[in-house]
Formats: sequence, C-alpha cells, structure tokens
Amino acid sequence: MALTSLHNCPAPAKLNLFLHVVGRRSDGYHLLQSVFQLIDRADRLHFDLREDERIVRTTDVPGVPEEQDLIVRALKRLASEYARRHGHNPPGISVAVEKVLPMGGGLGGGSSDAATALMAANCLWQAGFTSDELMAVGLPLGADIPFFLFGQTAFAQGVGEALAPVAGPDCWYVVIEPGVAVPTPAIFGAPDLTRDTKGVTISDFSRHLENRRDLSGFGKNDLQAVAIRMFAPVAEALEWLGRYGDARMTGSGACVFCAFSSESEADQVLADVPGAWSAWKAKALDSHPMKSLLQNQRVVE
Repeated sequence: MALTSLHNCPAPAKLNLFLHVVGRRSDGYHLLQSVFQLIDRADRLHFDLREDERIVRTTDVPGVPEEQDLIVRALKRLASEYARRHGHNPPGISVAVEKVLPMGGGLGGGSSDAATALMAANCLWQAGFTSDELMAVGLPLGADIPFFLFGQTAFAQGVGEALAPVAGPDCWYVVIEPGVAVPTPAIFGAPDLTRDTKGVTISDFSRHLENRRDLSGFGKNDLQAVAIRMFAPVAEALEWLGRYGDARMTGSGACVFCAFSSESEADQVLADVPGAWSAWKAKALDSHPMKSLLQNQRVVE
C-alpha cells in the first residue's frame, strides 16, 4: 500500500567544524573548505499528499513568505523534474513546519528543511530519484542543500557542493543563539574577509582528530572575525563560551558552539549560560535520520 503521508520528519542542524575561504571564482562565488557535522537538534516537517497538484505550506513561518520558502521552491523543482521523467505531474503535497532552528544562525535550517522535503517527496511520489539527482535539484537553491542530502559528516569543497565522507568527533555540543540574525551576503561581501587561506586535505583533518589530546577544533572559521566586528552579540557569546573550551562560530553566524566529551559536561555549561541567551545541547550524528527513505523508498510506521 502506497504511503500518503509522512509525519515527524526531522530536518537536523549542521555545524561547520571549521570554515576556510580559500579563493574566489570569476563569478564572485567564494571557494570554501569545511567539515559539515550533523547534530540531533532539528526542525520537524509533516507531509500529506493532496488530491490536487498544488504544493502548499500549511503553517506560517515568520519572515518567510510561502513563495520564497526553500521547502516550497525545492518541491516545485522536484515536481518539474518528476513530470519530465514520468510524463505527468505528481500529486500535490501539503507541508506543515515546526521551526526549532533559528534563521540567520549558521545552522543550515532552511537548507535542511528543503533537503528533508526532497527526501520525503521522493518517497511519497515513488519518484525514484537517486541521492545525486536530488542533490542536483537542490544545489541551485542553496549550496548547503546537497550536504543534507549527502546525509553524513562530510569534508566540503568548492562552494560547498563537492562532498566526501569523513569521520567526525563523537561528542556533545553546547550551542548559543546570540539573538541576532546574521545576513550571509554581508559577511561574504566584507572587504576585510580573509579569502586566501591555505588549502587543507581530508587527511589533515583526520590526523588532527587522531592526535589531539583535548576537544580543540581544527583550523578556524574565516567568517568569524568579520561577524564579531559587525555583530557585538556574537562576540560576547564567543567570549563567554570560550571560557569552557574552543568555542567558535558556525557558518556565517550567528550561533556559536563548543564541544564536550560527555552530556554531563554539556549540562554543566548549560546551567551557567546567562538567561539573556537561548542555549541548548546537541549530540553529533553520524548520518541523517531520514537517509533510510532514499535507501529503502518506504517507511515503517
């Protein structure tokens, strides 16, 4: 019996364990190197097939009109590819979104939502697209979308779309939301952004994990210096969390994080976080919790 709904679909956050800007293409896009780490803090999405062919978001997302939502745009792109492949349009889908991840936080929330939507629709429509094909659908909408479809800890290059699997640390993270939304274009457009960091390799990162004696991170986030200059709350959160370990910013900000070896250590730090900030803990994930949808094309409910 074909599925007509998928509820409680997780769209997990990511952390950039480091983020180096190693160059710039002729079209203005920056060339990056990073390790993307999935964590178990997630938005939740609910999908129901419709009797018509419309794609409808049934919940309000403050600041994101439906027609601009990456979820809706990704599903419309997939519907077009479905029609091209199968010769007819797929059923419509209603999507309800429970937002947990902050916008402008560097956690990839919007991109993760879109990736989960592509995986869910691929299953509900029995569309038969491979992971690589879904990544090609998502990439024009956002460079982070392919990572969430890739679905595991990844060493990323290019604009973020060239991905290779890599082992990440087994740890807990404390994440602080400084209370500001950092616009990515403002960070990448800053004249003082470092754009010529020396390139590294996967083995450089892996060797660091093998040889380190504490939870200090590899490399740095080249965007961090610009963000703390432009947004004082980011600088304040980094300074505070840095008292407990190697705190750094994820993505283009604004969220900052620090790794801890156990949940109890993370809990101790969380208990001390000033009340002015939202803060939470999260466990590192080896793989995306939705990945089985692409592997099995079915869900046991």
